[in-house]
Amino acid sequence: MAHETDEVDRIVGAWSLQRPDLDFSPLEVLSRVDRLSRHLDRARREAFRRSDLEPWEWDVLSALRRAGEPYQLSPKQLLQQTLVSSGTMTNRIDRLVARRLVRREADPGDGRSVLVTLTDDGRIRVDAAITRLVDAEAVLLSGLSKGDRDRLASLLRKLSLGFDGSPPPASA
Repeated sequence: MAHETDEVDRIVGAWSLQRPDLDFSPLEVLSRVDRLSRHLDRARREAFRRSDLEPWEWDVLSALRRAGEPYQLSPKQLLQQTLVSSGTMTNRIDRLVARRLVRREADPGDGRSVLVTLTDDGRIRVDAAITRLVDAEAVLLSGLSKGDRDRLASLLRKLSLGFDGSPPPASA
């Protein structure tokens, strides 16, 4: 069977001719990751659009949904999960409250604090979005067998651990 080539193969091949002194193997991996990330971004935006959500709204609502019943987190917990500034989070919560996707409630354990709670409409939208997202991502991966997907997930996890604040794995 002939080896299939893609645009990255053509780019790396051209660079290899021009700069034979360099190892282009990182480009072979990360240029493909970059290109795939653009397809994933489009699929995600479409899944969120079809659920009438912006990507930033998805970030907040999905954090609340993943928390489990009663789908409630403090603003500080939301900050930690979404990696935005305090001012940005306050603005996002305000906008989600205005859309009736979340509500603020007094924290029964600390009267000075508030909890952000997912409303029924917010839960319905985030559940619809995750269903659409999983379906869209399955289509993107449809060319891979289950074994290939598992191996790819494992390799990407190994690579991403060095960027997620986790210590790199010890070498054997």
